[in-house]
Amino acid sequence: MRRKLFIFVAAFILFAGCASKDPVLEYNKSAEYWYNEIIKAIIMSDLEKADSLYISLSSEHVASPLISEALLILTQANIDEEKYVEANKYLDEYIKKFGSSMRNEYARYLKITAYYASFSLPNRNQQLILTTIKDIKQFVKTYPNSPYIPMVKTMLVQMELGANLMSENAAALYKKLNKNDAVEFYKEQSDKTYEKEGEIINPTTPWYRKWFE
Repeated sequence: MRRKLFIFVAAFILFAGCASKDPVLEYNKSAEYWYNEIIKAIIMSDLEKADSLYISLSSEHVASPLISEALLILTQANIDEEKYVEANKYLDEYIKKFGSSMRNEYARYLKITAYYASFSLPNRNQQLILTTIKDIKQFVKTYPNSPYIPMVKTMLVQMELGANLMSENAAALYKKLNKNDAVEFYKEQSDKTYEKEGEIINPTTPWYRKWFE
């Protein structure tokens, strides 16, 4: 009898221990609850959990003003962690949902900043550079009096320099391969404004990465 009781108690403790490790399914909470939990997750650097909590917030409280706040906070948290793809995902959702908002200007500025910050390597992401240049020019046109104009114009110059350099490198490569049509194409893509001697300082590439550039 005692042996059976011991086995029962042991099995109960084991079951309870396993059950406590399972995630607790939460639902039907207030918008403030989800928002606060998102903040806690971000503080703990658990961005995956924060994303899951945001889904609960946006699903259960479609019209809550806290959604816009959460999107911007999640955006900044992902930028801080250098997760630019995720950051832009939140910004795209923000712009889609709150396109007429006064804070849309700030969201678009953040999007440009996220793109700009993602260019950590020279000679890569050509299409993204061109997309960013297009977005910056659209931002300047849409918000000519924005306080962010000096920053985005500085980014624009650097992006154009990067695009110019990549076109020059591509032209040089195709010249070695005797592909004259491609050489002409990339020469035309190169911005002549920045070809004057002394205006461009080429980015340096470590020797161990030159083979792959």
